[in-house]
Formats: sequence, C-alpha cells, structure tokens
Amino acid sequence: MAANSSTGSATEPPGLETQWREIDNLNQQQLRSGDSWYLLDKRWYDQWKEYVHAGDQNSSSYPGKIDNTELYEDLDSYHLKERLSENEDFVLVPAEAWHKLLSWYDMMDDQTPLERKVVDLPSTVKVEVYPVEIYLCLSSNMESTVSACFSRAEKIHAIHQKIRQHFNVSETAESRLWMRSTDTSSERLRNLNMTVLDTCLSSGMTVIMEIRNADGTWPTSRPQIMRNSADEDSYRGPPGVCGLTNLGNTCFMNSALQCLGNTPPLTEYFLRNSYLEELNFTNPLGMKGEIAEAYADVIKQMWSGRHYSVVPRVFKTMVGHFASQFLGYQQHDSQELLSFLLDGLHEDLNRVKKKEYIELRDADGRPDQEVAEEAWHNHLRRNDSVIVDTFHGLFKSTLVCPECNKVSVTFDPFCYLSVPLPVSKERVMEMFYVSLDPTAKPTQYRLIVPKAGRVIDLCTALSQATGVPPNQMAVADVFNHRFYRIYQADESLSCILDRDDIFVYQLSGGCVDQESEEVVMAIYMRERSHYRDYGSGSNSYSTSLFGHPLLMSVPRTQCTREDLYQLLLKRLARYVRPLDPSEEVEKEEEEELYKAQTNGVSDDEGEEDSEEAGPSKKEEETQESGRAEEQNNCQSEASPSSEGEERAEEEESSSEPDRGSSTEEGQSACGSTDTNSQDATDGDQSAGAEPSGKEEEDEDEEEEEEEQAASCAQANKRFLGRQRYTERQKKALFTIQAVNSSGTTERGMGEADGGFSFSSQPYIAIDWDPDMKKKYYNENEAEKYVKHQSMDVPHQQTTVQLQECIELFTTVETLEEENPWYCPTCKKHQLATKKLDLWSLPEVLIIHLKRFSYTKYSREKLDTIVEFPLRDLDFSGFLLKKTVNSTEPPCRYDLISVSNHYGGLRDGHYTSYARNKDNGQWYYFDDSKVTYAREEQIVTSAAYLLFYQRQDKIRQPTVPPPIPSSSQPENHVSSQTHDGMDGASSCVSMETD
Repeated sequence: MAANSSTGSATEPPGLETQWREIDNLNQQQLRSGDSWYLLDKRWYDQWKEYVHAGDQNSSSYPGKIDNTELYEDLDSYHLKERLSENEDFVLVPAEAWHKLLSWYDMMDDQTPLERKVVDLPSTVKVEVYPVEIYLCLSSNMESTVSACFSRAEKIHAIHQKIRQHFNVSETAESRLWMRSTDTSSERLRNLNMTVLDTCLSSGMTVIMEIRNADGTWPTSRPQIMRNSADEDSYRGPPGVCGLTNLGNTCFMNSALQCLGNTPPLTEYFLRNSYLEELNFTNPLGMKGEIAEAYADVIKQMWSGRHYSVVPRVFKTMVGHFASQFLGYQQHDSQELLSFLLDGLHEDLNRVKKKEYIELRDADGRPDQEVAEEAWHNHLRRNDSVIVDTFHGLFKSTLVCPECNKVSVTFDPFCYLSVPLPVSKERVMEMFYVSLDPTAKPTQYRLIVPKAGRVIDLCTALSQATGVPPNQMAVADVFNHRFYRIYQADESLSCILDRDDIFVYQLSGGCVDQESEEVVMAIYMRERSHYRDYGSGSNSYSTSLFGHPLLMSVPRTQCTREDLYQLLLKRLARYVRPLDPSEEVEKEEEEELYKAQTNGVSDDEGEEDSEEAGPSKKEEETQESGRAEEQNNCQSEASPSSEGEERAEEEESSSEPDRGSSTEEGQSACGSTDTNSQDATDGDQSAGAEPSGKEEEDEDEEEEEEEQAASCAQANKRFLGRQRYTERQKKALFTIQAVNSSGTTERGMGEADGGFSFSSQPYIAIDWDPDMKKKYYNENEAEKYVKHQSMDVPHQQTTVQLQECIELFTTVETLEEENPWYCPTCKKHQLATKKLDLWSLPEVLIIHLKRFSYTKYSREKLDTIVEFPLRDLDFSGFLLKKTVNSTEPPCRYDLISVSNHYGGLRDGHYTSYARNKDNGQWYYFDDSKVTYAREEQIVTSAAYLLFYQRQDKIRQPTVPPPIPSSSQPENHVSSQTHDGMDGASSCVSMETD
C-alpha cells in the first residue's frame, strides 16, 4: 500500500512562518472518501511546531528527519502498534502536507510512509488507521498462506489480483474467491467490484482462490460428477456430447438444458468466460448472478469433453431456490423452465445496472419503421444482455375497437414464439364392445367421434358399426379388473383419455333408470383364498379380483339369487364349463362340506350367527326351506316326514358350534352368498321356490308340516341331510356377494322374498373357490377378443406444416372476456380484435408448439405431427419488415435442437435432439443416455420446442463428425438408431406426473 521512500536530500525549506501557514491551511481540509492521509509521530510533530513557532532556524528544537519509530511494533515488519490513539501517539496530515514536510525534512532511512485511506463508513467518514489484514492462499495448498493489508475502501478485485501475482496464477485461468472466517465456514466472494467493507472482510480472515479444473468442474464440487465403471478421469470425448442425470422427474430440465446448451452463440459466450465481466449483482429483478454461475458450471462440464454424464444437482437446487414452483421432484413443463431460465440469465447478465422509467407511446399514425425503431431502442435502454442479443425479436400488435374502430399499434419484444396447432374437431377412440350373445368374444373397434361430443355420441358411432341401438349400450372405464367409472350418456367425451380401457356393454333393454323394470348390475370376478384372513380383524376369507367385469341388465323380478345364478351361468357360458350331472363329489370332500355347512350355511361367519340365531329362528328357516323345496320339486318325492328329518338334521347341526350357522354357504348351495342369518332363510327359499311372498297364506300348512317332520326317525336324519347338501353342492360353481364399487367390501343384501334390493348402482361379485375356478373357468378363453376391421385401418395422425402454425399465430382473433382491452376513445373495456405480425427476428429463434390445450371445458394434449424443416426455414413471407438493403440479415434458418415430450397430460417424458456445433452430428439425449441420431428421426409427433439459428450465423463444423462404432462405452454414445417413441416408453414407466 506504500512504497519505500527514496527522498534523496531534502530541498531548501521556506521560512518558518511560511511552513506553519502552509501546513496549517492544508490540515484544515475536509476528509473525502478515497483520499490519502499520512501518520506522523506525535512527538516529532510537536517538536516541529515548537521549532517553527520559535522563529529561529538555528534553534535547538530543530526536529531533524521525520521519525516514526515509536509507531512501529518492530522495524523488521513495520507493523503498526496496536491501540494507538490519534493526537496522543500520532497526528494525521493530508497527502499534500506530508509531501511538503518530506521534501523539507526528509525521512529516516529504511522507514516507509504510513499512508492511510479515507473510507466512507455507514455513519461517518474517517481515516482508516488500521487496514484489514487478511491471509491469502490457493485451495490446492491451503497450508501456504501470505498476509496482506487492504483498505476497506478497496475492491475485492485488488485482492484477486494480489493472489494471482503472488502465486503466479495465469490470467487465462478461471478462478473464484472464497472468504473463510472459521475452519468450517466459507462464503463465496461473487462480486469482485464490491469493497472490502461491503463484503464484511475483517482482519484475521482468509481469502482462498479456487481454480477451475480442466473438466469444467470446481475442486469443491467434484462429487457432483457421474462416476462410471471406466476411469472417467481418462475419458476424452466430443465436447457437448454429455448426458444429464435424472434426479427424479427432472427430464424436463435436462431436455431444456440440452437444447440451450447446444445453442452456439450462448454456449461460446459462457465457454470464453465473457459472462464474468457482465454479472449483475445489483439488479433487483435478478438472482445476484447465482443462476448465471450455476448455468455456466453445467455448460463448462458438459463441454469439457471429459464426462459421460453430469449431475446438475446444484443447478436444480438454485432453480428451486429462486422459483418455488420447481421445488421438489414433480414433473413440470420444459417450456416453463426454459422461460424462467432465459429470463433469469437475462437479468443476471443485464448490462443495464440502473433501469430508467420509460413511458410507452402508441403509434398514433406514425410509420411502422419509426415506431418499431423507437420501441427497440426503448427496450435496449432497460434490457441489454447476451439473451437479448441472441433470442429477442420484435412483433407488431394491432388492436381494433369493435365500437369506434380505434386502431392501436404497438411493437413488443419477444423471446420465443408460442404458435398454436390446428385443432381437429374429431378424435379417434378405441373401445371393446361386449355383445349380449354369450358365445361372442369382445370386439375391439376404432371409431371417429366428435372431440367436443358426449358419451351418447360414442354410442351412436358404435351403433352404426354394430346395429345395436345407442340406448342399449353402457360405457365404462375398466381398470385393474374393476370399473373405474361408469359413464352417463350426457357426460363429455373429454373425460375419457386415449389411454383408458373403454368397454361398451350391450344391454337387453333400453335406458335404465330407477323407475325402470330392469336394473343394470356391475359384475366382478373374485377368487377366494384357501385360508382365512385373520390379520384384517375378521375371520373371513380374503379375495382378489381377476378377469374382466361385466355390466348386465336384469329384470327386477329376476333379482333373486337362484335366478341371478342361472343368468350368470348363461352369460359366462363361453368360458365357464357347466357341471356335468354325472360328476360326483368325492367322499372326503363331501364329509368336509357337510361339516362346513348346515342348513345351507357356510362356516365363514358361522360361529357368530349360530350364537345370534335362536331356536325359533332355525325352526322358521326350516319351515320356509321345506316349503320352498316342495314347491319347486327339488326332491323327487316330497313328504312331511322327509321335511321333518331335514329340520331335525338342521337343528342338530346348528347346535354344534364348530360347524357354524352362517348364511354364506347356505347361499352358495344356490349360487349366492350373504352375511346374516335372515339371508340364509332367503337363500333356502331361492334354492327352489318362486319369490311369490306367500308365507302368510301358508302358515297353517307349514305348522302341520312341522309336526309331521318332528315324528321322523332319528336314524335317517344325518344321511338325508348329507344327501341333500351333496346334491346342492353339485349345482354351485360359485357364490354371489353384494360388494362396493371397488369389489372389496361386502354388503348385506336381500329381502324377505329372497330378492335383492338396491338403492343405487348395484355391484355384485362372483366368488370362485380356487379349485372350482381351476376346473371350470377357462382363463385363456375369457381373455380372448377379436379385432374389427376398423382396427386394421392405420391410425392416421393429423399432419400439419410448421408454416400453417405460424399463419395461425398471425391470424386475427377476438379477445376473451377475461382479457378485454381498454379503448382510450370509448373510455371503457372492449373485446377488441387482435392481430400479431412478425417485424424482426433474432439470431436464434425458439418456436414453442402449443401442444397442451386448456379450456374451461377440457384439457388435452395434441399429438399432431408438425412437419418442420431441418434446413432453409424461410420467414420472408411472414415478416412485415421487408429487406431494405443488402446489409439486412436473411430470413432463413436451420434447425439446431428439439425438445420432445412423450406421453399425455398426467404423465410423460422429455428428451431432446441436438446438433453438435463442433462436428455437425445430431445426437439424441435421453437424460444420461446419449445416442447418435439420423436426420429422418427428428420430426415426430413429440416435438415440443424447436430451436432455429439464422443461416448467416452458423459456423461450419471445426472437426469431422465421428463414425458410429459399437466399441463406444455401453452407457454413452452408441450407434443404435433411436426411435423417439420407443426410447421414451422405457423411461415413462420410471417417471410419473
């Protein structure tokens, strides 16, 4: 801070009075920030004052040479003593006074002038007597430090240069500084233009210089690199051919980074460190340079040519810090991230440090050229960065009031073009049609329906192909062996996604409602476990759904268990083999069945119900079942004695707790199931009786039958009971249970007449015993279906040209009610017509294809194929500003990268294609995987963001393109041709929105 004095001999001083007057006048000047003042030993200064006041140049009080020895701690280092006080130990004189005294009296040999700076502190301006003494070192060797003193008014750049000089760091080496106050606490010194005071540097602290590695990483962030089985330190590959690791649903970010990272002008700007001089740390709209630095780190790593893949964790964290919508690991839109990133980079690199207020003016009839130049000039007064230089263009906006015809013309800058896609009024839907014919397999159809239509329109289209009236159809979404949703005829088709499995069922009648004579039943297939599920808190058997569910309309008069059983047998006839009368139940199995069921009751909940049902209940059940069997001729000869024997047998079995008395197996004897003892009665009735409700009429007859049954021989009771249940078991392939819509929770059902009662959509489960299912249910046949000839017609995706989308962008439209325009003439808001026209285009043009359509009524993703040229995209026909002279840039563009989105609204995967600026080769980037790409693969229905560069700015490749070879590392660039959809499908399963 101060050089050694080389004063030589002192000059002839003026008179003593003149000396005093000149020095005293100079000492009266005010302190100004940045000025230099000098310390003088107070004893020497007092002696000088005595000498000049004495008026005698030969006086013994002559002070001699300036001597500051008493101020130094030691004469070797010339460090100032601590806790020196002004006007007691030293005095301060301004630089001019110091130089006069030095020229008159000289200074002691080998002493250095004690120069100090005036600093502007928050509350005062003062001379900095004790500067900040800090230690300097390199991150590679932190044991070797050197101390240096800096004024609080000096900038960090001075420290930066001091370290470079002392440690011989090359000026071309990229470095950054860290401030360390303790062994565990370090902070980046980002802004080199800040002062030592502003950065809170204090004596004793250490400033460390970190030099970027050759692979683009920093020594402190080395663990962020994706390690590979091969030694990555020795890897050398094409710069820019580097994947980005998926951190968890971050494919949207990786896709945008690959496209932006393969934009030549922006990438070269960061690679040559031009951004370091333009970082804007004071912009209130920016991110203090942190987004720009984080992005630069990713780009330098990707383009170092030393990595297979980079982990952008720090960048992801930084983005989430400044844009909370990107926090966490949810899937997002790559265009939204790109928009944020471009705006963040622009504000962090904005060359305008202080934005001025500019009042916008309307055209008011002025020529377009004049208004456009004024608008662009005003834009640059507030926004001037590499992002503006590279990506910003200008379009003309024309608003016309529908009432007074006021025309408002403005010119506005844009960073990318969001162009709409032509929306088709029709959509293609696939579904499975299930006929009433039980022998017919389901048929798969592909139909064209109105995009804004309703479910009835789907039924109408299917009706034309099948001949079945639309009102005899029910439409449902099947998922995981159950009905995810059963649609009403007036519901919108937008509720049905293309990936949904839609089944259309033919019903026997017309539209069914609460007042109809028929009810539509939802039928599930369930397989019962061999073992009870005690872990669920009950002792029932667990079940699992399988197969395809059914919708079936059933007359309300046939909603009895036996009738339903017979109807289901017919409905399932194609893949369920009926029982053969000659098949017998094995003796051991018969014994187990008898032990497990009494009075047609299973042991599922038998112990519970046997305790709840009293003797009178059992007698009533026996009476009703005996009457029902007699009416339906279930036995070859019905007699009072045989019925009495049955009743006695049932009473005996019900008295044994281990046999149980639940109603469930009683219903299974008739192909039905339930959970209460009352329904057991209904089950016995439905086994062979009409649900006519004649109980009250036949009470006397039933009492007589009870008396006759009581007189039966006890020896025949067990045999007859076993014979009865063996015969019933032959008739039951499965049981029936009322369940909830998920098919998991069983519900009680039934009425006194043995029928079902439903207050809402009924759901019925067909429960199969595993052995019975294996023997009688043909799973292969149940899964078979046929394809209608409409499926053989290739699904023609809608194809449009990119130029058509741009034409739509420039089409006149009327403003929506939510976004009216205030007409200055009418003095009110109007739904004006608006037209956008392109005026000037940037060097790199980003085109956003608006595939995601959102309205108040629907949401959808458009899979339209947009055919875009890879070369010679000509915008001359769309520009209002015509070329005036040969100096104007051309309007032809070549494609340099594409961001793709595969999937739908609820899930998807992002990838990208990019052309390497060095070798001209196209690559396909799928997160950390990179493959070679052919030009014919690039145009797909997944294209979402298109990056074009003006032809006059495209440089020829500097290196020859590589030759694809199978010897490349397996997880890096391979010669495998990559079809976009196939590549995406393998990744979609790992990522879900």
